[in-house]
Amino acid sequence: MKKLATLDDLLVHELQDLYDAEQQITKALPAMATAASATELQSAFRRHLTETEAQIERLEEVFTILGVPAKGRRCDGMAGLLKEGAKMMDERVEPEVLDAALIAAAQKVEHYEIAGYGCVATYAQMLGRTEVHELLVQTLEEEEITDQKLSELAETLINVRAGSDVTDRVR
Repeated sequence: MKKLATLDDLLVHELQDLYDAEQQITKALPAMATAASATELQSAFRRHLTETEAQIERLEEVFTILGVPAKGRRCDGMAGLLKEGAKMMDERVEPEVLDAALIAAAQKVEHYEIAGYGCVATYAQMLGRTEVHELLVQTLEEEEITDQKLSELAETLINVRAGSDVTDRVR
């Protein structure tokens, strides 16, 4: 690996990490949508897949602006988060509880992305790369909105169903 000597180097390095992370997410979301029992959660995962594909295109635009090839660098952090979520799908879990677990897994992914995009957006701003900064902030805002939507879905529907199901079984 090339030595990271400048903030520009770090920006590209982290963008490559995010590029790979987004690629991994596009592979995981269809399985999560299939595993979900709530139609609202299935729809949310499918919508986020479309959004993620657009975010990949936006990253490719960023790479073009920076004059570097659009390629990923293995994102072990995302691989770990997705592996953790996939393990849950392989467990024997009541459907309503699995939906709650899927939201938790998805929010862990969102929080990773929010941290990553927050950092690269800051680097781009500090480096005076206005166009890159604007593109990255757009993705950051989408990730924050997705996280909020997942929280709302969990709090108003999914976790409620999972909780009431547990209560019914205990009685």
